[in-house]
Amino acid sequence: MTLRSLALLALAVPSVVLAKPLTVCTDANPEGFDVVQYNSLVTTNASADVLMDRLVDYDATARKVVPALAASWEVAPDGLSYTFRLRPNVVFHTTDYFKPSRRLNADDVVFTFERMLKPDHPWYKIAPNGYPHAQSMQFTKLIKDVKKVDDNTVRFELNYPESTFLSTLTMGFASIYSAEYAQQLQAGGRQAELNQKPVGTGPFVFRSFQKDTVVRYAPNTAYWGGQPKVSALVYAITPDAAVRAQKVKAGECQIAISPKPLDVQAARSDTNLRVVQTPAFMTAFVAMNSQKKPFDSAKVRQAVNLAFDKSAYLKTVFEGTATAANLPYPPNTWSYAKEIKPYALDVAQAKKLLAQAGYPNGFDTTLWVRPTGSVLNPNPKAGAELLQADLAKVGIRAKVAVIEWGELIKRGKAGEHDMLFMGWAGDNGDPDNFLTPQFSCAAVQSGTNFARFCDPKLDKLIADGKKSSDFKARSVLYHSAQKLIHDQALWLPLAHPTAFAITRKDVSGYTVSPFGRQNFTRVSVR
Repeated sequence: MTLRSLALLALAVPSVVLAKPLTVCTDANPEGFDVVQYNSLVTTNASADVLMDRLVDYDATARKVVPALAASWEVAPDGLSYTFRLRPNVVFHTTDYFKPSRRLNADDVVFTFERMLKPDHPWYKIAPNGYPHAQSMQFTKLIKDVKKVDDNTVRFELNYPESTFLSTLTMGFASIYSAEYAQQLQAGGRQAELNQKPVGTGPFVFRSFQKDTVVRYAPNTAYWGGQPKVSALVYAITPDAAVRAQKVKAGECQIAISPKPLDVQAARSDTNLRVVQTPAFMTAFVAMNSQKKPFDSAKVRQAVNLAFDKSAYLKTVFEGTATAANLPYPPNTWSYAKEIKPYALDVAQAKKLLAQAGYPNGFDTTLWVRPTGSVLNPNPKAGAELLQADLAKVGIRAKVAVIEWGELIKRGKAGEHDMLFMGWAGDNGDPDNFLTPQFSCAAVQSGTNFARFCDPKLDKLIADGKKSSDFKARSVLYHSAQKLIHDQALWLPLAHPTAFAITRKDVSGYTVSPFGRQNFTRVSVR
């Protein structure tokens, strides 16, 4: 063969593009990897989003529930049973601590849900703090039984119809676990390892976690949805948003999540960077613990709302990248009660209400806040100081306590707080995704209701809203629920943010989810 022939042959053979690793600068440590035990988005992102799959997922673009581990499903005419047919040939991860002997089947689905629902199940008590989402979404009341029909078919039997059931199954806590792996751990008395050495069917396989430093994942080459396009995934835990921005600029990260608005503006002028954004289906708020004096008084809670200069807060903390919040969920959500007017800034009226509530000289309280920025609170220190100063003008002396994120979530769920900066991200476009976990009585018990408010009337409005499949009927109920929440001033609503991420220009396939979820399956680095 001549040199010319060799040259022509070389041109005819396509070049092999080797996958590159992807490093993502994230904002905090996951609390663990057994996602059903927790309710924070940080933990969902590190476990459910990369390691696991659910029976169904929510397509934010199409705004509908789509198949995942379930290839199809049928709903009984009376709404009392859902039958799922599992996708064939799905395999759980092979790791140095677990090697599956079979493919995903109905036993895994039954184990996943019975573990959360049945107090006599051998795995039920393994979660020391319970199952916050399963409890707040009232699955123990709703689900009568989870039955294996055959290896590839599973049926959920419900005690009553609930229009939100299918969309709730898209949430991270509904991720499917390996019953075989659970049996292996149980046989060795090592059940706690499920929280440290996770196994799923997702696009990435867990490799290691070093607290405050890094989480490492490998691509799942056998992933049913197609092998990821990167050679490795690394979560570089970087609490300081400014440092995250510096790292992506320096090329130490390819993606930086939850940047500060100022860093977003700087990134727009950097030719090596790209800003990705979307309106977030989220609400930032300050919860007031209605089970503690003086916040057991609606007048006190209303006074806090009247004392707060929200426009100054939005300008300082979000720098124009968020809209003011008035109600639990964003205004573009169906059933939003736009007729309900926000509390206006009125210091005199706030003082009057405090006096009527028995606090003419104000009171002392504590305001909890996280140390580092996030989508829902880009500048925690500045926001806390602004609220502290506004409350002082009406005689409320608030001490700011900065508490590490994992500890803040844990203690907040236990109801130890007075006032607490918090935020909530919906997992789908349904209003109930805010109302049930934040305002139902069951959510007080599970800990996700940070206002700690249990009211039979509000509880019934929320419950009735889930039972109906009629959007108009549900909207009427939700308007009433929003009015009650507003009148009782259970929150100091702050903002509906824009979700941003900064990426390197050589990153493609990454989008920001309005729900704060992370999907790196189709992301590549050139």
